[in-house]
Amino acid sequence: MTFTPSSIAALIVAASFAAGLNVYATVATLGLLAHFHWVVLPGGLESLQNPWVIFVASALFAVEIFADKIPALDLVWNAAHTFIRIPVAALIAYQAASNLSPEMKLLAAALGASIAALAHTSKTAARALVTPSPEPVSNIALSAGEDVAAISLTWLATHHPYVAGSIATVGIIFLLFSLRWIMVRLRRLFRRQPALST
Repeated sequence: MTFTPSSIAALIVAASFAAGLNVYATVATLGLLAHFHWVVLPGGLESLQNPWVIFVASALFAVEIFADKIPALDLVWNAAHTFIRIPVAALIAYQAASNLSPEMKLLAAALGASIAALAHTSKTAARALVTPSPEPVSNIALSAGEDVAAISLTWLATHHPYVAGSIATVGIIFLLFSLRWIMVRLRRLFRRQPALST
């Protein structure tokens, strides 16, 4: 498909949300789709189809599949990826808007970073709530769901950007309304921890 400014905006919204969940899955999916000519990405994203980019992203995704499903380690992993997911999402958004004006490119980067930050922060907070659970199933299921969501949303963004953008927008609205509830639950959890340790 040929990307127009509006479909590029939809792609940016969806890909940024996906990157906030799993940036390696997002980059690898975009790269593989472009490398095998299943899609033609917007002009500035050609570098993603480089075999080395695909290899590194896929290898890191494989590591994340395991690291993100181990209680406690997943919290450390997600905290460290605050400095990876958000900047990479901003860069993808900036490059996707390469054919637009400089102002629009900066706006795209800011939008991409903001959406990825929301998705990443919500994911990390949800993981903090689930990790203390003694059974591992909920943690594994949550992580696997995030992996599937990131890949599916990225694929959809390249084939049906408006649908993907709409789904991501609904997700963003849901997370914004959920933030207060998440913060309340986290406060209760952290208040309970000292009591349990005494």
